[in-house]
Amino acid sequence: MPACLSSHALFSKTDFGRTSCSAVLSRICKGAFLLAFAQLAGTGIASGQVTERIAVDPPVANIERLSPRVGAPAPTAAGAPSRAAPVAGGEAVINLNIQYTDARIYNPGRNQYDSVKLRSYRDVREVEAPKVPFVAPTIEIDPGETVRITLNNDKLPADPRCPPTDPDINNPNCFNRTNLHAHGLWVSPAGNSDNVLLSINQGVSFQYEYNLPPDHPAGTYWYHPHRHGSTALQVSSGMAGALIVRGNRPPGPDGHGDIDTLLRNSDGAKYRERVILLQQIQYACRDANGQIKQDASGLYICASTDVGGIEGYDQFGPTTWRKSGRYTSINGEVIPTFAGARAGAIERWRVVHAGVRDTVNLQFKKMRANADPYALIAAQQQEDWVTRNCPGNDLLPQFAFAADGLTRSQVVERSTSTLQPGYREDVLVVFPEAGEYCVLDGAAPATSTVNSQVKSRQFLGKVSVAAGVAVADPKAYVQAQLVAAADSFMPLSARQKVRNDLTNGLRLDSFVPHAAIADTDIKPPQREAKFEIGGAGFQINGKPYKPDRIDQLLPLGGIEEWKLSTVNAFGHPFHIHVNPFQVAKIIKDSTGQDVSVSGDADEPQYANLKGVWKDTLFIRQGYTAYVYTRYRRYIGDFVLHCHILDHEDQGMMQNVRIGIPDGTGGIAAAHHNH
Repeated sequence: MPACLSSHALFSKTDFGRTSCSAVLSRICKGAFLLAFAQLAGTGIASGQVTERIAVDPPVANIERLSPRVGAPAPTAAGAPSRAAPVAGGEAVINLNIQYTDARIYNPGRNQYDSVKLRSYRDVREVEAPKVPFVAPTIEIDPGETVRITLNNDKLPADPRCPPTDPDINNPNCFNRTNLHAHGLWVSPAGNSDNVLLSINQGVSFQYEYNLPPDHPAGTYWYHPHRHGSTALQVSSGMAGALIVRGNRPPGPDGHGDIDTLLRNSDGAKYRERVILLQQIQYACRDANGQIKQDASGLYICASTDVGGIEGYDQFGPTTWRKSGRYTSINGEVIPTFAGARAGAIERWRVVHAGVRDTVNLQFKKMRANADPYALIAAQQQEDWVTRNCPGNDLLPQFAFAADGLTRSQVVERSTSTLQPGYREDVLVVFPEAGEYCVLDGAAPATSTVNSQVKSRQFLGKVSVAAGVAVADPKAYVQAQLVAAADSFMPLSARQKVRNDLTNGLRLDSFVPHAAIADTDIKPPQREAKFEIGGAGFQINGKPYKPDRIDQLLPLGGIEEWKLSTVNAFGHPFHIHVNPFQVAKIIKDSTGQDVSVSGDADEPQYANLKGVWKDTLFIRQGYTAYVYTRYRRYIGDFVLHCHILDHEDQGMMQNVRIGIPDGTGGIAAAHHNH
């Protein structure tokens, strides 16, 4: 096992047994969060006055464009546009500094702001510092654009531990070296495109160039560092941002339009958007010996003069997130208020799980009037607070229409959106009446979470909703609004089909970006990725990562099936770069049942995934997923890995190569190698 595992006590061999896991949970839960309940509003503290924190979207990157953005004019009720042709050409230029940023994060458990110093992306062209300075800017781009992103790594100090003396590449190392991954973009992995095998060292500036094809799907993606050995540390420090591909292409008779063209109010204005960046920033303060400061229960503590940071892999592991007492932040704010909502106004929530640790089960529920001020105390008292102030069993419905940025074939009504690290979910939300609504992270059994720990409900924030239109039946209301938008804004050539699909169970067939893969399309061999933590460390298919080994050699143009599974009691989010995959089936091993349609009582998060296109999928122990994918357009080397990023840094990753077929069933070698 790599030395970093034992030195940071991330795992021991006994952690994999059910009995020892229960013991670990017991030790963590017993006495955790033994903090007194404190009122939030109006309390003066040494590090600043605590006031209501209003959630705002992350700042939008200042993009230099050498020519105007090309797109169809905004539709109006007077007439719908004809179908827009794919657009090629145009450049979008972004310039980002990588630097330490001084900021504050609210700590409800102590009712104070903690000072932090975090690695972050900062827009070189920013006019003023953003509200939360460590939150990365949102990058908005268009299909067909050439997107140039320059990373300037000239502000972080040299790391005296780099280059590492440890020959094991899977021991975390070189925390101030970096690179960039455009997670979910369908672009080349080679050269200076989405190449995560590069290292941008201190003192170096490097320009990435992403050539988005004109038919690139519009959707919600994100970007983050991906240098092996420092990925988790940098992402958990806040180095992650939303990446939105805007769409203006209405569907034609053959479909393949952008869902953005449908999501409009009667006046043609787009539904209100909220960009939701979920992060677990597990900052710690350290003593003179470099050890994490903790109280008697193991809770992370910071004195008023301390500055927290993320400087070691002893801050990661399956039990450390809960033990730390930190909170999932939304756009850099802890327990914020979402303002500006109105009853009956449909909103689009673009939710990005940009964190390293914790599974988030997003829920909405009406808050009682005159609710108690909130502060986190012991786990059971937190559950009591939610029960008391977010009463009843009725959760607000959400209408999910895209997974990992890719539009579904049908809107799914659900009360919980489960987000594992790397996931994105686009949902429509309509608040049926005025008042305040709880934003919750729902309970889950240990086997359904990336931390392998039972989680109780947690309060993430609230939405303040002003008076508007009362809604008795949210599903019927959303369906009627979408049908009306189709009548007003869809081209004549596609209008009736879009309308018929929406009235037939809220289908979205005209907006699905990729053609479905049939069982008969699949060609051998079957590929496999089996996640395992064992004596050799973090492995896929029994081997830890080795940078000079190609683990998967794939033929350009191939259409293949992958079998995904996990060993031990830990679940792992599978992520592969470049080409997305279509969920074919998810089998519960003990029964042989395919749970990708309706889920099952043990694992509801798998419901409504059959046929859905994704780039990240949580693989739970006891379940085996089968996915289909095409290797289209791009050749080159890239990776697949577990998206618990400290697992990836420590070896749970493989090198993948897509090559040109040689005509005889193999992959052609370079011509000079014959």
